Amino acid sequence: MISEEEKEELKIELAKLEDEISTLRQVLAAKEKHLVEIKQKLGVSLMNELKQNFSKSWHDMQTTSAYKKTHETLSHAGQKATAAISNVGTAISKKFGDMRSHSIGYSIRHSISMPAMRNSPTFKSFEEKVETTVTSLKA
Repeated sequence: MISEEEKEELKIELAKLEDEISTLRQVLAAKEKHLVEIKQKLGVSLMNELKQNFSKSWHDMQTTSAYKKTHETLSHAGQKATAAISNVGTAISKKFGDMRSHSIGYSIRHSISMPAMRNSPTFKSFEEKVETTVTSLKA
């Protein structure tokens, strides 16, 4: 419990603080207005500020150890995936090459069905995709 005298002192202190806060808000508003005027004179726009803030934030993020570690991991994974895809493409191309070179020794049934399969739209589409993938990986 507080006495009546302490209540009066607290009310006076509260009024002073509210008055100071009001004064500080007015001063802050005046300073912000002056800041905007100076920026306008210098040609600094909101868009320029946003670009600068974004650039700085992006740079700060790129220098973090977490970003560097993630970048290295993803880069390594990409290299591994590229190598794996290249190996698969090479193996498939080699297999098709082997099939072509051994097609003479196949039975008549195989020699009849292989050209039919090779000329099918599905096979041609698959072969084109494999060749495109292998070519792009080698480049």
